[in-house]
Amino acid sequence: MTHDRRIFVSDPDRLRRGRRPRAARAAGAPGYEEAPGAHGPGPRIGGVLARVTGPLHEERISYAIIDDVAVDPTLESVEFALGVYRQGGCDGVVSLGGGSPMDTGKAVRLLSSHPPPLAQYDWARDGGRLITHPMPPMVAIPTTAGTGSEANRNLVVSLPETGRKTIISSQSMVPSLALCDPELTYGMPPWLTAGTGMDAMVHSMEALWANRFHPLADGMARKGIELCGKFLVRAVKDGQDREARAGMMIAALAGAAAMQKALGPVHSLAHPLTPVCGLHHGVATAVVLPAVMEFNLDAAAPQLAEIGVALGEPPCGSVDEAAKRAVERVRAMRQEMPIPSRLRDAGVKECQFPLLTEKAFQDTCHLANPRPCAPADLDLMFRASW
Repeated sequence: MTHDRRIFVSDPDRLRRGRRPRAARAAGAPGYEEAPGAHGPGPRIGGVLARVTGPLHEERISYAIIDDVAVDPTLESVEFALGVYRQGGCDGVVSLGGGSPMDTGKAVRLLSSHPPPLAQYDWARDGGRLITHPMPPMVAIPTTAGTGSEANRNLVVSLPETGRKTIISSQSMVPSLALCDPELTYGMPPWLTAGTGMDAMVHSMEALWANRFHPLADGMARKGIELCGKFLVRAVKDGQDREARAGMMIAALAGAAAMQKALGPVHSLAHPLTPVCGLHHGVATAVVLPAVMEFNLDAAAPQLAEIGVALGEPPCGSVDEAAKRAVERVRAMRQEMPIPSRLRDAGVKECQFPLLTEKAFQDTCHLANPRPCAPADLDLMFRASW
């Protein structure tokens, strides 16, 4: 049996498990002389930041801080960060925080080494082929466990030229070094733990049922789903649960590896919900996930049955019955977490569906779904989640 298909495997040049002071010293390892720190606002990040900048002083590495990174990166926020990078004469990036600082740092790396506009690098337009020059080194230090941006080749940014959240993807985008310390996630509030954790789980789920060939990603997806089933609700209920926090950080990394195979309509639906309706990305994926799973019952029953078992459902009955139990298992997990179950509860209005459907169809993630998605299908999934 042969498969004439290419398999992509992505990982950082180095991935370390360690304590926080080592994270700051590692910033000098790629040869930095000056490095901007991109991180999100808030006292939780501020406390962590101090533990990074202290050792930077000791190592005599000068730096500039970007402390107002947009919750979801936009062209304006990226250009501001790029200005700080250039004004400071920096030659590397340290991104501290969740997915937004990671993606902002990646965008700064891209535009500091490649010509604008960002829109020309849109993955939907095969823009990755234009990313050819070496980029400045980047150290990624996640303080959430969800996006996996610290270990993948993607950045997501809202651009006026495309009118949507735009994916830019290239192997060159993978951070030079990822430093993953579960203790940095202890301060996440329950709702954020839930949202980011559901995003990690969706990465693995969509990769598993995607209509692409990538057995290595499938293995990572299975492990990521299993870890989420075991640890996500525990981490939400007890943020100081050391084992659960570590398990979810590994689950996020597994999802980051698995998504190199593909994503799916959960992300196509979730992407416009952030700029149009203001939903947190992870919360958006959690709300629409069951509707997408039900849409795929006929096309991906074996994979859905496998997902149910990985989440803790017993391996009994027919494949179709097991697939349906997986959907109910996800709904039950969601009920145990402080996130909305319906789009209407998250402030989405029914009159927004036409615009949301248009943007969801433009999003290319749904193209790898085992059941093709027409605009009417995406609209029905929005309505089923409302």
